[in-house]
Amino acid sequence: MNEEGPGDEISSQGGDPGGGGAPFDPDAVHAKYLAERDKRLVEGRAAIRDLTGDGVFARYQDDPFTPFQHRDRIRDDVDVVVIGAGIGGIVSGAELRRAGIAKIRLIDSAGGIGGTWYWNRYPGVMCDVESYIYMPLLEDLDYIPSRKYAFGDEIRSHLERIAEKFDLVRDALFHTVVERSEWDESDARWVLHTDRGDEIRARYVVMAVGILNLLKLPDIPGMELFKGRSFHTSRWDYEYTGGDMHSPMTNLADKAVGIIGTGASAIQCVGPLALSSRHLFVFQRTPSAIGERNNRPTPPDFAQPLGPGWQRERMGNFHSVLDGQSVPDLVDDGWTHHEAKVWSPRFEPGLSPEEFMLRAEEQDFEIMEQHRRRIDQIVEDPEVAEILKPYYRYLCKRPCFHDEYLPAFNRANLTLVDCPAGIERVTEEGLVCNGRAFSLDCIVYATGFEPEVTPFPRRAGHDIVGRRGVRLADKWADGPATFHGMMTSGFPNMFMMPAPGQQSVVTVNATFLNVEGAEHIAETIRLLDQRDIRIVDVRPEAEAAYVDGIVGSFRDVSAVMEACTPSRLNNEGNPKAMNPKSGAWGGGRGDLFGWLHMLETWRRAGDFEGLEIS
Repeated sequence: MNEEGPGDEISSQGGDPGGGGAPFDPDAVHAKYLAERDKRLVEGRAAIRDLTGDGVFARYQDDPFTPFQHRDRIRDDVDVVVIGAGIGGIVSGAELRRAGIAKIRLIDSAGGIGGTWYWNRYPGVMCDVESYIYMPLLEDLDYIPSRKYAFGDEIRSHLERIAEKFDLVRDALFHTVVERSEWDESDARWVLHTDRGDEIRARYVVMAVGILNLLKLPDIPGMELFKGRSFHTSRWDYEYTGGDMHSPMTNLADKAVGIIGTGASAIQCVGPLALSSRHLFVFQRTPSAIGERNNRPTPPDFAQPLGPGWQRERMGNFHSVLDGQSVPDLVDDGWTHHEAKVWSPRFEPGLSPEEFMLRAEEQDFEIMEQHRRRIDQIVEDPEVAEILKPYYRYLCKRPCFHDEYLPAFNRANLTLVDCPAGIERVTEEGLVCNGRAFSLDCIVYATGFEPEVTPFPRRAGHDIVGRRGVRLADKWADGPATFHGMMTSGFPNMFMMPAPGQQSVVTVNATFLNVEGAEHIAETIRLLDQRDIRIVDVRPEAEAAYVDGIVGSFRDVSAVMEACTPSRLNNEGNPKAMNPKSGAWGGGRGDLFGWLHMLETWRRAGDFEGLEIS
């Protein structure tokens, strides 16, 4: 089905580093990858709908899982408000409790605990990072996950148990949206106003708004015309489909279903959809690199040799392997086998920079050839297999891992539709792609969330007003400005959980960063309370010095990322728009261990260097 193009000589039959594969031809590889990229560089292909105030599609954000309950408005004064009840909010609340904070209120727009694990309940949903390092505070709850990669309901239940253990649910406000947070200088309090008419005053605010919290819906002409059922994967409509996360969706037995997207969400729910529906059409813009997951039950003796601190040690080990350090690989999965090689390539000394880059590119090619070869081994139809092959560097898109997705394409009731330029339009009966109309009963938008590097003020979703009436969105109009990636001058007594693009560091395991950030914030507040400090703010000169360090260590990789297929990792094909102020501490993805050492040293010093206290 694919037309011949430049670089077709890089056969998917070769490239296995084990031997016997096609040789790496840089010119042919570049030509092939660029040809595939150019198919997808279509103006407007990345346009998304702003669901704020959208009279037609705002309903896509409604909660289908927990009934809305009316309550009286609340007037309250607390020690700490935590905005967000996902992993970041839960571990923040737990650490604040451990620090002796009595009055804590969690606020979340969801109907309960879980964050992304509250919203994502589509069939087959599971974590793509090992459960033993992804599910937080396992030792505190004396809990071992049931599988190497836990399903979503197990993760959500675990987060609910953490919240109960640390007494965070009783005072939480669910189905509540913060509309404005404003600093009151006279009272040294943050004043929060919500859509339920609440006014909550707090000594401190912790912004744990998450990094995958903004549902992304493509802006396709005619979407409002469709007369069938449609929904986003993060608001799965089991009332329509029937079944649940682990049971067949029996209501789809006579339905033609179209799923838009082939990223992390889609690869998990395509298999269950194919098993349940009369016919499933998978509309693919760009194929994902899908490695082996090899999920399996936790061995009965897994916990036997584990001592105190085992989870933190395992978290650190995982990141050390990804950093290219010579340590035992405790996690031993696709991330540590492949991601580590392309992010932290290691070759013999003495190579020139040009030789090093060429060797790194060859290694990347060999890894991608393994992925393409795996498709040939699993998918029976050669034309379908070719469409599923990712022709770009491993660094260009977040990799996926799954063992049931590719076999689903051998089913007679599944049709893969290749549409690199995107869906042309939606009609009353279905949608149009490549000039061909598809009649559908249901459209599932597996289009994910806005990127992790979405500016914090947008992810926070409300006006944050600091001293002298300054809005954070205005202060950060040309990029973030922080101290340690978690505080910002002019916004006293406010902490932000560390996140990508926010001047901290980046790691594949976001839970590790959440745990470390929560501990730092809670310990800082404990030390401030110990000294009876009422107001703490960042000194402008300290913030400026920290920002200068971020900008000074920024590594411009736009030349590499510009050759990538458009994705959220390269700003949808426009990597030159990346802001040096959105870089990480230490450059690149950041020096996580160096950053943690800096924070610990700062806390131990106890003099609050860089802060103005009163």
